[in-house]
Amino acid sequence: MAALAGCGIHNAMIEIDGAEVPILDGSSRPFVMGFLRAGIAQLRAPIRAIEILHEVSVTHNGATARLSPATSMQIDFEIDFPDAAIGHQSMLLNMSRDAFQRELADARTFCRLSDVEDMRTHGLALGGTMENAVVVDGDRIVTPGGLRYADEPVRHKMLDALGDLYTAGAPIIGRYTGLKAGHALTNRLLRALFADPTAWRRVSCNRAMAARLPGQGGLLHATARVA
Repeated sequence: MAALAGCGIHNAMIEIDGAEVPILDGSSRPFVMGFLRAGIAQLRAPIRAIEILHEVSVTHNGATARLSPATSMQIDFEIDFPDAAIGHQSMLLNMSRDAFQRELADARTFCRLSDVEDMRTHGLALGGTMENAVVVDGDRIVTPGGLRYADEPVRHKMLDALGDLYTAGAPIIGRYTGLKAGHALTNRLLRALFADPTAWRRVSCNRAMAARLPGQGGLLHATARVA
């Protein structure tokens, strides 16, 4: 979902014949590269976006997810894990143009070594290896080769958030703020947003507005890490 959102793809048919999407290298990069190789068609119809009109926030067990007005799509994320290998990390990114491809697309999912063992016991992540996830064990990065970025975990959480917001059905013009948030909380945030008709509206984007959306107006093929 993040790869679709980050490449500015708003119309796609997706077919999956299993319980899980293939993990590939644990990031969105292989999907982005596939989209770019296949080519992305520009439709004549204007992009319909969701503009945030006032703040909506949800909180659960010390985690918070919030949407607030902004002139472009922005993601502000903060994580804080007891594992010293991850610890406290934060990042704010304007998601306009090719920011996703440059900054987030190759950030891999991460987990504890004990989580890997538990998932396999339940028949999940059977394709998972040390090559397609950042695996931590206390203060150690177990994955061979280490991190792609010093703050790769928070970048992946931002990638996750972009994919979760994609399920709104249209790109969002607004600022998403996540504090220790995950998939479930972002889903609750979208439900809270749509439950309040005064908090949002649908808009048809002119060229200037569209250029501020993810994947729009940028040279996607020119990104150093994805090309």
